[in-house]
Amino acid sequence: MRGRGAEATLSEERARQTLVFDDNHAAAILYGPAESTLRAVEDAFGVSAHARGNELRLVGASDRVASARKVLEELYAQVVAGRDLDASSVRDVIRMVDERPDVNVSEVQEDLLSTVGARRKIGAKNLAQRRYVDLMRSHDVVMAVGPAGTGKTYLAMALAVAALNRHEVSRVILARPAVEAGERLGFLPGDLAEKVNPYLRPLYDALHDMMDMGRAAKLMERGVIEVAPLAFMRGRTLNDCFVILDEAQNTTPEQMKMFLTRLGFNSKAVVTGDVTQTDLAPGTTSGLAQALEVLRDVAGIGVMQFSNADVVRHPLVQSIIEAYERSELALRERRPAERDERR
Repeated sequence: MRGRGAEATLSEERARQTLVFDDNHAAAILYGPAESTLRAVEDAFGVSAHARGNELRLVGASDRVASARKVLEELYAQVVAGRDLDASSVRDVIRMVDERPDVNVSEVQEDLLSTVGARRKIGAKNLAQRRYVDLMRSHDVVMAVGPAGTGKTYLAMALAVAALNRHEVSRVILARPAVEAGERLGFLPGDLAEKVNPYLRPLYDALHDMMDMGRAAKLMERGVIEVAPLAFMRGRTLNDCFVILDEAQNTTPEQMKMFLTRLGFNSKAVVTGDVTQTDLAPGTTSGLAQALEVLRDVAGIGVMQFSNADVVRHPLVQSIIEAYERSELALRERRPAERDERR
């Protein structure tokens, strides 16, 4: 794409820029159905965007026009490269540019599995996820905490699969505590493996996103990839492997210590969880919450804290999380008042 730059500066605060796209078909894809991409850019940056064929005019405050232009340039480059452009990807780029106008979007969204024959492109969707990827690359132990939908486990698995394919590790181990969330494990049908399997299904699903199912099955048969309950880690020393502990908020302090002390030579461990969503018995301390406090000053351990704003699922998920948090906060504030009334 070539940009003609600012045609005229209306004032120090306002500017008008015209962009000219070389590919008319790609420009039409960029604009989106009913020009939905342009409307999203207008809403985000407070500018006006008017398209006529392959020409697009932006008018508004100069800094906001510059940000809107960068978003459209980045999205156009993605269209030309053959990537799908949907509402989610538009939101991701808008948010990144709004948060950091000088961001290199293609660098942030680097395909983590591009060199290892993945089934799909997998990369960071926002700046927080990119920081998380960099943290995992530079630390042997990383603890990622935050709400559901922030990509904590998914990105860790992508890096684990990439490390395995590059022969940086010889095994990948995916573990989860088998803790009931409203259902009793003992009443489920089948033997132990069949009872535990539903707890591990999300890990299998993510793995199959990143690797052909036949190849994944063969690697699991050979023990190169292992998906197992956390209890199976006891007594082992994990050398030359990439280990992921998912749903770590459901570990006890003893289980967390057991897991972290399994780490051997040439190994990485990533611990993920949401300390606000524990399924432990009332009064039981979460091993993840305790570890964050106990290990906060230990050199070599990276901690990534995601927030509600980093959720990359359906936009309603972020609103749902925030609504529950408001409700829980209101409940906590009412309880002292109710106790005072009873006195």
